[in-house]
Amino acid sequence: MPASVGDRIRVGSRIGEIVEVLGPLGSPPYTVRFEDGREETVFPRPGEVEIVEE
Repeated sequence: MPASVGDRIRVGSRIGEIVEVLGPLGSPPYTVRFEDGREETVFPRPGEVEIVEE
């Protein structure tokens, strides 16, 4: 799933904003800042993450 910095994504039941794309051409892994303020590097499998539309 290609993504860009600033995209909001759902990872399980959590929603966060991509602050860094670490893979080539928008591919994972992503650094994500979640709503609770924590940042994590996310290595999602296909279908595990979805882009959230505002």
